[in-house]
Amino acid sequence: MEHMKKIFTIIMVLMLTGLLLLSGCGGSPEKVYRIGILSGLDYIVDIAEGFKAKMRELGYIEGENISYEINRTNFEPEREKQIIKKFISDRVDLIFTFPTEVSIAAKKAAQETGIPVLFAFANIEDTGLVESVRRPGGNITGVRYPGPDIAIKRFEIMLEFVPGAKRILIPFQRGYPIVASQMDALRPRAQSLDIELLEAPASNAEELQKDLMKRFNSADTGIDAILFIAEPLAVTPDAFAVIGEFAAKRKLPVGGALMTVGKYSSIFGVNVEIHRAGEDAAVLADKILRGIPAETIPVVSSESYFEINYRAALDLGIEVNEGLLSRADRILR
Repeated sequence: MEHMKKIFTIIMVLMLTGLLLLSGCGGSPEKVYRIGILSGLDYIVDIAEGFKAKMRELGYIEGENISYEINRTNFEPEREKQIIKKFISDRVDLIFTFPTEVSIAAKKAAQETGIPVLFAFANIEDTGLVESVRRPGGNITGVRYPGPDIAIKRFEIMLEFVPGAKRILIPFQRGYPIVASQMDALRPRAQSLDIELLEAPASNAEELQKDLMKRFNSADTGIDAILFIAEPLAVTPDAFAVIGEFAAKRKLPVGGALMTVGKYSSIFGVNVEIHRAGEDAAVLADKILRGIPAETIPVVSSESYFEINYRAALDLGIEVNEGLLSRADRILR
C-alpha cells in the first residue's frame, strides 16, 4: 500500500511538472509596450526623466515590458511633424508629447490611427487640444499647464520685485497659439493698476534683437521691467541672451521663467515643477496602457512652483522682501 502511494505521488509530480512546462512553452509572452516621446523644447526636456522614473514605480521596466523612443527638438515644427509621423508608422502604443504645439501636431496626425496621445506642459485654453477637462475626447488626455493663472502670478510677483514698474515689456513668439489666452488674462489686471503692457512679438532671436536695439537707442527705452509669459521664444538660449544683454545695459529686471545663459540671469520664475509634470503624466499613461480610452480620462493640472535668483536680484540693486522669500519654493543664493 505504501509502495502504491509513492508511485501515485511520483505520477502526480510528473503530471504537474509537465503541465507547467507546457504552459510555459505555449503561453503568450508579456507584452512590451512602446512609447514615442517628443520634447519640443529643451527648457522642459527633463519631463521625460520624471515620466520614466514614475513608470518604473508603476511596474514598467525598460528592456522588459516597455521601451521608449525619445526625441527632442527646440521649437522645430517641420522636424517635429516628421518625428510624429515616424511614431505613427512604427505603431507605437502611446505618443507622449510636450509642450503645447507638438501636442497639437500629434493629436492632428494621430486622429485616425487609433494611437492614443498623452500631453504635458500644454495649455488647453483656446488651443482646441481637448473638448473639456472632464472628458477630453479625440483619443487624447494629459497634464495641463495652467498658463493664464501662471501669467497672472508672474505679473504680480514682478510688481513685488519692482513696485514702481509702469511699463512692462512682454516678448513672445509671433503667432504662438497659447499667447492670446495669457494676454487676455493679463490686460485687465494691468489696466486696473494703470500699467502698460508693451507687447514684443518676434519670429526669432534676430528679429527680437532688432526690436530691442531700436528701444535701446532711444533716450527713454520706455521699459521698467521685462516679463516672460509661457511661450517658446524667450526661453531659447539665443533669444534669452539677446534679452539678457539688453536688460543688463539698461539695468532692467527680467523675470517670469528662471533662466541663466552665460552671464545673464532672470531674477525669478513661476512655473510648474518639470519632473513632477512627467510623473503626473505617467499615472495617466498607466491608465491608457491598461485599456482605459484616453478620451475618457480627465485632464489633470500641474501646480505652480516659485523660484528666486537672489544673487541676480541683488546685482540689480533689488532688495528682496521677506514676504517673497518666505513664499519661494526654492532660492538660488
